[in-house]
Amino acid sequence: MKRPHLPAHTFLALSMAACAALAVPVAAVAAHPATAVAAAAAAPDHSAFDKLLKKHVNSKGQVNYKGFKADEKEFNQYLALLSKNAPAASWNKQEQMAYWINAYNAYTIRLILDHYPVQSIKDIGSKIKIPFVTTPWAAKFFSIGGKKMSLDEIEHGNLRKNYNDPRIHFALVCASVSCPSLRNEAYTAAKLDSQLDDQGRDFVNNPTKNKISKSSAQLSKYFDWYKSDWNENGQSVVKWVNKYSTTKLDANAKIDFLDYNWNLNEQ
Repeated sequence: MKRPHLPAHTFLALSMAACAALAVPVAAVAAHPATAVAAAAAAPDHSAFDKLLKKHVNSKGQVNYKGFKADEKEFNQYLALLSKNAPAASWNKQEQMAYWINAYNAYTIRLILDHYPVQSIKDIGSKIKIPFVTTPWAAKFFSIGGKKMSLDEIEHGNLRKNYNDPRIHFALVCASVSCPSLRNEAYTAAKLDSQLDDQGRDFVNNPTKNKISKSSAQLSKYFDWYKSDWNENGQSVVKWVNKYSTTKLDANAKIDFLDYNWNLNEQ
């Protein structure tokens, strides 16, 4: 049945009557109509995750999963905070990106803990891996804002789709030896730009992930898999590498890609 339309003066009169019945000053409602909404929409504090990362991730980005298991209560409380506080349009870009990056990394750790001990994230789930269908990253094993989600949705449906910043590939960690090192601090809106650049320098100059000389390079598969991202806006793989590498590649340098090590990034 169609909802009846109330004239403006009738709606105002009913609102004033309701406020009076509830002992709520009409002036207060008029002056602060969005206070409760704004408070509910505030970006969550990532300090609980920051504390766990500092405790259980070493300077090389290797993870003490047994330690996370021991602190599972605190970890699950942080995941519950993420689950109940989905990004809102009122958040700025840095708040949204920091949220999604932390969520990706935290839920990846949760996925490993759910199947621990495991030698590789690729051992989780169906033995037949169909991209975006049966891989661990396609599994909808957590909820955000009441919606069941997967790691793929965070990476491809949110971060890559909405923010146009290839540096996310230096920050998202797939629990494997060849992926970027897990940062032993949480991402925050205030430090996000410097954190992403620092991750870029760490990843590109790590000789176990990229081997770079002036005339040639053996690069991480990330630079192959996400080539379309690196080539956007007049950029290129070589330009991105040279932005962070201490050894600069020639424009016509020979590029090959290293095999990917999917073993668990465990201490």
